[in-house]
Amino acid sequence: METKKTPKLHKGNPSNGGKLPVALITPSMIIIFGVLIFPIVYSFILSFNNLVIKDNSLEWVGLKNYIDMFKDQTWRDSVKQTLIFTIISVFCEIVFGVAIALVLNKEFKGRGFVRGIMILPWALPGVVNAIMWKWIFNANYGAFNALMLQIGIIDKYQAWLATPRSAFICVLVANIWKETPYVVLLTIAALANIDKGLYEAASIDGANGWKAFWTITLPLIKPVLLILLITKTIWALQTYDLVYLMTAGGPMGSTEFITFLIQKTSFKYLKWGYGSAMAFTLSIICFIMTIIYIRVFMGNDGTKKSFGFGKKKGGNQ
Repeated sequence: METKKTPKLHKGNPSNGGKLPVALITPSMIIIFGVLIFPIVYSFILSFNNLVIKDNSLEWVGLKNYIDMFKDQTWRDSVKQTLIFTIISVFCEIVFGVAIALVLNKEFKGRGFVRGIMILPWALPGVVNAIMWKWIFNANYGAFNALMLQIGIIDKYQAWLATPRSAFICVLVANIWKETPYVVLLTIAALANIDKGLYEAASIDGANGWKAFWTITLPLIKPVLLILLITKTIWALQTYDLVYLMTAGGPMGSTEFITFLIQKTSFKYLKWGYGSAMAFTLSIICFIMTIIYIRVFMGNDGTKKSFGFGKKKGGNQ
């Protein structure tokens, strides 16, 4: 009786198998190191130095840049304005975005077309969005002035971008208009994954639409809302192009957010070390707010899973 021989598997050369992944990943690692890791490390070192432009040398100053930064009233005002802008814009974007997503999740004629239109503001480049809103709020022939005049709210054209409070509100409106569709897009995707049977069961139990939202919809889209909170907060803290093109930080520094102040300090006043200290402080602010969001939304377990905080008890679980 003949026995079939099991064919031997070709194992190949182990040395070649180990070299191939390295060869494939090396170009990417070089690019990442050149455009990301090296600039970050160099900027961190620069934050403890003053850059002497004439001979391109570093003058060690230790923590002086950070100490001067916290003593600087301009920096404190910028942080305050940036945080207020971030809190209001993120809150409005999340609330409006979720509300619009709930409406667009319903079945109605032309829903696909409306969904497509909703994405357009977010799809616009930041420069185009800023210039468009600057023209809308123009003091002489802006569409907003014309609308307010026809409604009867104002009796003459106003320079909305020339006063501190109104300029801040104008930048806020422009940012909310552009960023809300991103919240709508992700929320619609999250709503599509919710089992419709849950709402039918809730309806049988006598739950109305509002109660169903709090007990079913909101808990199930919470992970998506956490991602939106983190990303929208970081993006709001880093707002630059909108401010640069609409108000240039004015009037009277009312829209001089942190990123604009960093750019002006580094490239206009050539205080590279001071600007690097501001940039790293902004990164720390983003990191702290991210941890706060995770702790609030996911509790301690979410923070430990995300950042590895805490120790496991009782061995392997």
